[in-house]
Amino acid sequence: MAGQQCHNAGDYGKYSGPGAKAIADMLLAYELYPSAFVSAIPLPESDGSTPDVLLECKVELDWLFKMQDSATGGVYHKLTTLSFPGLDVMPEDDTADLYFSPISATATGDFAGVMAMAARVYESFDAAYARKCLDAAGAAWEWLVQHPDVPGFTNPPEISTGEYGDGVDKDERYWAAAELYRTTGKEEYHQAVLQLVQLAFPKYSLGWGDMGGYGTIAYLLNGEEQAERALYVSLKEGLVAEAQRLVEQSREEGYRISLKEEDYIWGSNMLVMNNAMLLLAAEYFSGDSGFADCALDHLHYLMGRNVLDISYVTGFGDHAVMNPHHRPSVGDQVADPVPGLVSGGPDRGLHDEYVVEHLQGKPAAQCFVDHELSYSTNEVTIYWNSPAVFVVARFNQ
Repeated sequence: MAGQQCHNAGDYGKYSGPGAKAIADMLLAYELYPSAFVSAIPLPESDGSTPDVLLECKVELDWLFKMQDSATGGVYHKLTTLSFPGLDVMPEDDTADLYFSPISATATGDFAGVMAMAARVYESFDAAYARKCLDAAGAAWEWLVQHPDVPGFTNPPEISTGEYGDGVDKDERYWAAAELYRTTGKEEYHQAVLQLVQLAFPKYSLGWGDMGGYGTIAYLLNGEEQAERALYVSLKEGLVAEAQRLVEQSREEGYRISLKEEDYIWGSNMLVMNNAMLLLAAEYFSGDSGFADCALDHLHYLMGRNVLDISYVTGFGDHAVMNPHHRPSVGDQVADPVPGLVSGGPDRGLHDEYVVEHLQGKPAAQCFVDHELSYSTNEVTIYWNSPAVFVVARFNQ
């Protein structure tokens, strides 16, 4: 992400919620599997003391600080130009004006959650930075308390960049409360968790829109002693049951992954890796290594064991994606794409002009084309890469 300067995807927009999801995945990977991050990458920032993964996350966190309104604590939804630049435009040539989109509850909740995480993780490396993160998280939480009913975000009429609309903010508030409780131990946050968890939203999802799984994981990682016992037991049993459902679905699928036909959506590879993350969380809390075996099958799928015999990660595998919808890879006059990018993967909805023309009638898992014009199957994003980092960390300790 340092190379993408916080850019979210194949364009140069910067989005608070998706950015927070990406950082959450990487901080969780560091918390659960620290030995995977001992070796330097190295980065220009490598200093021999702070793990490189945390230096990388800091690039996005430092940008997120700029998205918080200092007067209210609310967080602006995104920072983009009015419309997308051309596909061959390099970042330094995208000189159009940038616009803040309005504050949203989902962005503010995500910000509070990830900053509370960061305060905990960075404490032993940079106490002043950790305090800054916690203060920012607290201010965002106060905004949420003062704005209990905020309509979901929609693009202002003059802006046509990615909307990331989300009409349900209870899951983001739940995550924020759980992380703030884990970091501070304050009962006010625990009470907020106990109230929010009763509301109807997915408790085990790890997508940029459904962040409830992060709240559940945070509450469980905080330990049974700090929890309301019945809630702890029910959340743990629910997480393991959801993981078991994914295992059983994977057994029915020829390539041993948990997607059903209807799950081949825009960004289906994010679902593959998010499901693998949940499987590994279930392994962590239950001790059952069978969940990790299933997660490894999901990684095999991403790296080439799929019906198209393609590695969906640029630069890795003997038949890897070569033409992602990613402006620096298109415009840099270098034949190979930037390595290490996770492509979105098959999308049975055929959501761009190129696939509508070329993929009619294909089975769901074949609705993919390695072409720079196919933004609905072959774009890249930081929050598709981040769960893959988490999963690889488990198997790279």
